[in-house]
Amino acid sequence: MVETAQPGEVKKVVLAYSGGLDTSVILKWLQETYRCEVVTFTADLGQGEELEPARKKAEMFGVREIYIDDLREEFVRDFVFPMFRANALYEGQYLLGTSIARPLIAKRQIEIARETGADAVAHGATGKGNDQVRFELSYYALQPDIKVIAPWRVWDLTSRTRLLDYAERNQIPIAKDKRGEAPFSVDANLLHISAEGKVLEDPWSEPEEYVYSRTVAPENAPDKPQYVEIDFVRGDPVAVDGRALPPAALLTQLNELGGKHGIGRLDLVENRFVGMKSRGVYETPGGTILQAAHRGIESLCLDRGAMHLKDELMPRYAELIYNGFWFSPEREMLQALIDKSQDKVEGRVRLKLYKGLVRVVGRQSPYSLYSQAHVTFEEDAVYDQRDAEGFIKLNALRLRLAARRDRG
Repeated sequence: MVETAQPGEVKKVVLAYSGGLDTSVILKWLQETYRCEVVTFTADLGQGEELEPARKKAEMFGVREIYIDDLREEFVRDFVFPMFRANALYEGQYLLGTSIARPLIAKRQIEIARETGADAVAHGATGKGNDQVRFELSYYALQPDIKVIAPWRVWDLTSRTRLLDYAERNQIPIAKDKRGEAPFSVDANLLHISAEGKVLEDPWSEPEEYVYSRTVAPENAPDKPQYVEIDFVRGDPVAVDGRALPPAALLTQLNELGGKHGIGRLDLVENRFVGMKSRGVYETPGGTILQAAHRGIESLCLDRGAMHLKDELMPRYAELIYNGFWFSPEREMLQALIDKSQDKVEGRVRLKLYKGLVRVVGRQSPYSLYSQAHVTFEEDAVYDQRDAEGFIKLNALRLRLAARRDRG
């Protein structure tokens, strides 16, 4: 049976460490409460923040083993792109920007635990949210006997005031804007940035413009539309406007384009896995462009049956990621099916970006199933329209039989 690690049971713990107030308090609290060595791990997932201050803070706490890893390329290549092959949307809207980052962070934590001989891992997720589930399901899938410490579920620092008091007592540096109530909580990576809590908790209140940081307001976006072309190979984007780019650089460029045109904003009330509803404000500029482009190239290359099957399976796939089951056998099974569907998803998509909107306006592929000869409204020599009569009658047979029965 898996239980929360107790003081005295842990020799060394790997902490997912951002260097912010919460994880800095957690670092000191772990040292005090568990009397164990702490290894800090800070992941660079493209959040756009300077990470060296995290190293300096960890050194201030006497941490000897400090990991700051650039995982941007792995994040986009091995997590974001496979998810986008599925066109994954949670509850029809959310592009899963936070959800898809957690399994990678957890994976690297477990790797560091093995490298350093640590017997435990810790995270800063609260007991109300989804992230605690995502982290811990990933930990246990990769290292079944790992000890897990989730401070927010066990300590008595249950308010912002207590957290700040603890930080001041222990001479933990506090950013000036953290001394009062933070306006909202932010999570960021190369795929998206999210905001929730505090001023956003009332779902009736429109978010103020200061909530948004990656996109201009659509009404303030350029008055002239911009066109962009994206090339795909086996379902993955490989070039923008004819220029080949590695995954992280490609998504970075799409983020810049989308942000400039106010693309990718989402104000969503979603159903958390733990049971409550929450309101989040998301910005996913590059991902929104990429999702539209991928569906555009699939519309040419995928057979109807394959496309419809993918669309039927997508909500289940998205839910698995949202709920933290990236390393589950069922997600891997679905991924194998999705990846097989992408064998001939190759070609170029042209998109029009304008004031918060992205539209596919052109697509071409060497593997296109689109036949102009068959769909033309002009005279053709490949399709006999009389064949449709038998097709309709066979499909109508069960409807006609049922109608005759019901009329007696």
